Amino acid sequence: MRMRELQALVMKQAKEKGFGTSPKDVSVPEKIALIHSEVTEAYEAYRHKRMDGKHGFREELGDIVQRVLHLAGVFKINVEREVLKKLHANKTREWQWDDMNEHHL
Repeated sequence: MRMRELQALVMKQAKEKGFGTSPKDVSVPEKIALIHSEVTEAYEAYRHKRMDGKHGFREELGDIVQRVLHLAGVFKINVEREVLKKLHANKTREWQWDDMNEHHL
């Protein structure tokens, strides 16, 4: 299944459940906060070695993607195209790791 097909399923469910399907139907700050909360839940699940099951790491990653696809769908953003554009841009991008306080292998 392609990402746009997943997005269509997410938007179908959003319509059925009343989650909003247009910018006037949603609070963007709230939707972004909900994405953030799913990221936090994924972190906590991973931190506590809960990989599977209800509220497990895998499920929380799915929640993140679903919420992102919903918000993008509200604005009719083709996430698949945007991800592909970003992957292409990153091919030639160079990060200055020595200037950052991050650790990468």
